[in-house]
Amino acid sequence: LATCLHFMQGTPYIYQGEEIGMTNVKFDSLEDYRDIETMNMYKERIALGYSHEEIMKSIYVKGRDNARTPMQWDRSANGGFTTGTPWIKVNPRYDEINVEAALEDHQSIFYFYQKLIALRKEMDIIIEGDFKLLLRESSEVFAYERNWKDEQLIVLSNFSSAEVVIEDEGLLNKMQGSELVISNYEAGKMSILRPYESVVLKIMH
Repeated sequence: LATCLHFMQGTPYIYQGEEIGMTNVKFDSLEDYRDIETMNMYKERIALGYSHEEIMKSIYVKGRDNARTPMQWDRSANGGFTTGTPWIKVNPRYDEINVEAALEDHQSIFYFYQKLIALRKEMDIIIEGDFKLLLRESSEVFAYERNWKDEQLIVLSNFSSAEVVIEDEGLLNKMQGSELVISNYEAGKMSILRPYESVVLKIMH
């Protein structure tokens, strides 16, 4: 997702914790949530006859507090966010997902984000180039092309949990002899996108 967004023209933003792979939280109890919209929705749906379990499922999908938990700095209490009591509970995954662990792992999401930001600063085509949607009919792969002056980039992102074979002959021909700019996998077969693989190719003319 980061690759797909950062190679578009618009200004990307990184929401707190995204750069270390923080996940949405699923609190067991409604009392652990703070969002007034969530509380009001819960009351309304209970009045309409929905079960507690049904409502909690919808909160896990769309609740705003899911991504509002404190920043996870390290493995200490409260993820190192505070020695006091945070306004909302820390995501219990802080012991495995935290800034300290991300900095120790040079293959982490944090360093991948750094590379993406550096590429945006180095490559004018990302800011200046035009946008052309590719593989319009695909429900798994979001693909696009960026063009500027004599430069061309192709961005392919597989948003499915299965391998996807690229069968578009025109696209495959264009990709022949291209140069890999960035990928979230080790180099593989150009015509096959692995689950959740995202790859950026520089087309060599």
